[in-house]
Amino acid sequence: MSPTTTFVLQQGNVPLLVSMPHIGTDIPVDLRAHYVPRALEVEDTDWHLARLYNFLGELGASVLTPRMSRYVIDLNRPPDDAPMYPGASNTELCPTRFFTGEPLYQPGREPGPEERTRRRDLYWQPYHAALQSELVRLRALHGHVVLWDAHSIRSQIPWLFDGRLPDLSVGTAGGVSAAVALAEAVMRACADALPPCSSVLNGRFKGGYITRHYGRPASQVHAIQLEMCQCLYMQEAAPFRYDPMLASAIQPLLKEMLASALKASRRCHEA
Repeated sequence: MSPTTTFVLQQGNVPLLVSMPHIGTDIPVDLRAHYVPRALEVEDTDWHLARLYNFLGELGASVLTPRMSRYVIDLNRPPDDAPMYPGASNTELCPTRFFTGEPLYQPGREPGPEERTRRRDLYWQPYHAALQSELVRLRALHGHVVLWDAHSIRSQIPWLFDGRLPDLSVGTAGGVSAAVALAEAVMRACADALPPCSSVLNGRFKGGYITRHYGRPASQVHAIQLEMCQCLYMQEAAPFRYDPMLASAIQPLLKEMLASALKASRRCHEA
């Protein structure tokens, strides 16, 4: 498999790159027998985000999406597999458990060090090379760029967090991956949303590897992660159906959040 078949990059013409690292659903044929049958349903996918964000082409944004499931490789984890949230339940570079905590693999079939390295080189590295290259291109064109890392998750997963998540969890790595002005602009958009949505800045989800690694506001590269509850736009249980009516209600807010981040980034650049 060549790098160009592991991801899709649609290049835009505005200083906005949207990464969707967990929307892939493919599990290679030669790996499927290693997993428990339930894993082949890839239930922990960030379902339907490409459809939910179907307005990105109209905005002129660049969009980067993978083909492989997060069960094969988690593109939002560091290459050394260091925990993102010390002291809490964490998913790995090559995950071995469902979000509910049960094993993904048949006994004794978990990926060993050589297999994890192989997957990192084959899937993780090309995605990040494309991400870095596109950020460089957009910043060279515009002098500034916003990296928006788009995610979604079931609203209640006891193995990962207590209680119910806020509808919208905005992360800027505790305030270091994007200028304060961008975070404030995005949170104002959330506060003004109709219908109302609950939101939090740098709560349970502060941003994964992508946000933390690429966000460099001093260099005019601002990275923001949005983790949103799937109940806002789809059915959270199998068969995970997209709900066009729910989606149409949240899409204007997503557009406004992105537009607010772009405007704030431009003001920071011009200041």
